[in-house]
Amino acid sequence: MNLDFTRLFEIFIAASLINNFVFTLYLGLCIFFGVSKKMDTAVGMSITFTSVMVIASALSWVVFNYLMIPLGITFLQIIIFIGIVAGFVQATDTIMRKTAPVLYYKLGIYLALITTNCVILAVPLINARDKYSFIESLAFGMGAGIGFSLALIIMASIREKLELADVPHAFKGLPIAFVVAGLIALAFAGFSGLITL
Repeated sequence: MNLDFTRLFEIFIAASLINNFVFTLYLGLCIFFGVSKKMDTAVGMSITFTSVMVIASALSWVVFNYLMIPLGITFLQIIIFIGIVAGFVQATDTIMRKTAPVLYYKLGIYLALITTNCVILAVPLINARDKYSFIESLAFGMGAGIGFSLALIIMASIREKLELADVPHAFKGLPIAFVVAGLIALAFAGFSGLITL
């Protein structure tokens, strides 16, 4: 049991810090820069992304291992995983519209973009590639979600402060956001080599 917990912890830390989807693998930058302007939007998207990643990991693992492998249709994994994520995101969209309309309207178009977002799709694809067990795939999905949330919240807190800073005119807006993201990515590069999987 100790060895299993250690393995799960390594997968979680590797997904959240060492192989952070935003700062190390450079995935999901469209939503990252679009949603990280305000802290409340970033927190809402973080919760949504993390829950979608964990549930998509679970659903896609079950479908991959109990349906796709026995039927020999693993070559359709991208299409099937997009379908799984799209169905779940549509359900989330409907639930959020009814239960949290303010957050729903703040997230706007970005909620629809979750369906085919490379961050969400990368989680089941990596789970299938690395042949993770069900629990390992959940740990990976949670780690990836926490890593994406960490990236969004760090960036949103800095960008809110930059609104009040005296930034040169040429760097206002997106250019300074790219500079800040690059500096944070350098900091995350310090985690590389921490855990070898």
